[in-house]
Amino acid sequence: MLRRSGRGDGMDHKRITIFAGHYGSGKTTAAVNYALWLARARQNVTLCDMDIVNPYFRTADYEAVLARGGVELLRSPYANTNVEMLGAPVEALRLFDDTRLTGVIDLGGDDRGALALGRYAARLRDSGDAALWMVVNPYRPLTRDIEGLREMRAEIEGAARLRFTGIVNNTNLGGATAPADIAAYFPLVRELSETLALPVMMTCVKAGIALEVPTGLGERFEVTCYGNRFGV
Repeated sequence: MLRRSGRGDGMDHKRITIFAGHYGSGKTTAAVNYALWLARARQNVTLCDMDIVNPYFRTADYEAVLARGGVELLRSPYANTNVEMLGAPVEALRLFDDTRLTGVIDLGGDDRGALALGRYAARLRDSGDAALWMVVNPYRPLTRDIEGLREMRAEIEGAARLRFTGIVNNTNLGGATAPADIAAYFPLVRELSETLALPVMMTCVKAGIALEVPTGLGERFEVTCYGNRFGV
């Protein structure tokens, strides 16, 4: 479960939080853990699977974990089958319409996945209570430097018709991640934050090494890697 490791909580939690990023950046793992963390203090937390790109690693894989944690999963009935629907599940409408719900959205990878959100962009902008967070793992191809990360940002924002509001530092090498591996890319993530004028909302760390990771780059959050899938 994702839990705050440091003292204090500087994050501005919106009613709807959207996790977006490059393939393998860890969007699903971050979204699942964040939803479970929210459910510890809030009622009516929902996780919406809007990943229309990757049929193999879906939030549906974690349906039982989410249910035990008090999180409702909104997903296409075709998730985890050989039938793929290239559009957002109609169930997502309930998340946007019912203001009693606290929602977390797992968006598909890159600009193709972000297209699913475009049709709802105006509604999200008008609500003023939605956040779009860019999940970053510099160990993944194409996002190892500022140029690649800026390109990813522009592509996703263009497709989603929304602007990013924060960065999720998910620097990792899967289950083998050591504190030094995370700290090695602190300078790059910090430079990205300054270049894009976006705050780092959190630095995700796997269970067991949270207190060994330096502070100073967003909130430290401990993440459970269900099925050892840190970079999903």
